[in-house]
Amino acid sequence: MDPSGATGHLQLPPGGPVPLPHPPAGGAAVADASQAAVAVLLIGPAGAGKTTVARHWADHRRVPTAHISLDDVREWVRSGFANPQSGWNENSEAQYRLARRTCGFAARNFLANGISCILDDAVFPDRPVVGLGGWKRHVGPGLLPVVVLPGLEVVLERNAARSGNRRLSDEEVARIHGRMAGWYGSGLPIIDNSTYDVATTARMLDEVVTRSIASPPNW
Repeated sequence: MDPSGATGHLQLPPGGPVPLPHPPAGGAAVADASQAAVAVLLIGPAGAGKTTVARHWADHRRVPTAHISLDDVREWVRSGFANPQSGWNENSEAQYRLARRTCGFAARNFLANGISCILDDAVFPDRPVVGLGGWKRHVGPGLLPVVVLPGLEVVLERNAARSGNRRLSDEEVARIHGRMAGWYGSGLPIIDNSTYDVATTARMLDEVVTRSIASPPNW
């Protein structure tokens, strides 16, 4: 409670586009990415573990960090939810775009108020305008994209353990995984977490973020 007894509106800094990260003065390497203020986009197919890794990474950083899951935001729509599993149409496309824009606003506002964030989404390399281009428009040029892409057998096994709207058919998982393979050769950092647990993958993500801060990817 305010010791003065006064209550009222708390003015927060407005969220503008997230700028490119600034490497430390003197060109020194970042010793620990967990201390840097960043906006990270974790990309991967269903079953890659990106949401679990993103949540773990956010939980264990040394600075305030938010986790923003696109799927969670899409599912804020209850009545009238356009489930893409029932067919990708103009309604599911519109709800996806609305959720991504909402996530972008949230990320910008968190960063403006001193809180880093990690977003996760299944962004396809063959839809750059909708995927990375859309995220860049909504968040800003300082967004750091990272791909987590385990092998197909691992993705199928992890997907089988899911339930509800999050669980896809094996055929759909295989199709998505095949499209995600297009990220190889894109220049974006890729983590193959086929044999890694969540904590190890999160540590690898820290290493990737450290390199990205020192030398932001060109995308």
